[in-house]
Amino acid sequence: MEIGSKIYIAGHRGLVGSAITRVLEERGYQNLIYRTSSELDLRERDQVQRFFEENDIDYVFLAAAKVGGIVANNEYPADFIRDNLLIQTNVIDSAYRAGVKKLLFLGSTCIYPKFAPQPLKEEYLLTGELEPTNQPYAIAKIAGINMCQSYNRQYGTKFISVMPTNMYGPNDNFDLKTSHVLPALIRKFHEAKEAEALTVEVWGTGKPKREFLHSDDLAEACLFLMEHYEDSEIVNIGVGEDISIKDLAFLIKDVVGYEGDVVFNTSAPDGTPRKLVDVTKINGLGWKATIPLEQGIRAVYEAFQAEQVVRQ
Repeated sequence: MEIGSKIYIAGHRGLVGSAITRVLEERGYQNLIYRTSSELDLRERDQVQRFFEENDIDYVFLAAAKVGGIVANNEYPADFIRDNLLIQTNVIDSAYRAGVKKLLFLGSTCIYPKFAPQPLKEEYLLTGELEPTNQPYAIAKIAGINMCQSYNRQYGTKFISVMPTNMYGPNDNFDLKTSHVLPALIRKFHEAKEAEALTVEVWGTGKPKREFLHSDDLAEACLFLMEHYEDSEIVNIGVGEDISIKDLAFLIKDVVGYEGDVVFNTSAPDGTPRKLVDVTKINGLGWKATIPLEQGIRAVYEAFQAEQVVRQ
């Protein structure tokens, strides 16, 4: 990408999109295009086609998606499969028709089979059953990856797909019903500290292990791959190490400064037992994550506290 390239970031207000936008701006890219959902509904085909027709876009980062944790996936399965299929279909097809030079599609490591060997290698995709609570979202994302690959094969496009592990960072979703585990725990422990609550409940046994990638690291990886990778095969993006939910809970408890007890609700679902990605491929290409987990969590909690002060 050249400094003057016209770059569209779909989902620029979200966790991933805002990080990509921030990194692009820091590197001096000035011809960035983005629209809010009220300005451009990516679920509406006509709107998306018109947008691409009216803007001479060179590159696309497709970070727009409907995402959430176990609670949201359980309660809104139709929303997850419908919205994600519509968003990615409209953007990918319109990008092809408008002659976009390159598109990067954000998948997710949660779409790998539930009991795939660890760490997760790229070739494990579609080799086993999916996590049931996550199936609608996973099927939609798998369709997006296959769509990019199919357009490359049939039309000669340069559409690449990446598989980021669990993410966290600035502009995260802290809603307890729809957020992922890390931001949800930050909010739970913060509110318990403020209320001087005696206990904090954590869903599940605490045994499942998860890998967490800071959104700034993900953004750097996405830019690196946009500039250096053109293969149709997916690429994992992660840090290469994980942590149990129990240890994560106690780490966040310490960062927040909560002094009560942690109670694990073992009747709640655990989800996938483990989800560590193999990062051999992207490390071999020349990229590695740089932000340690505790450092990243402290920065996110500071930003969360600042946001609470603003709202007050």
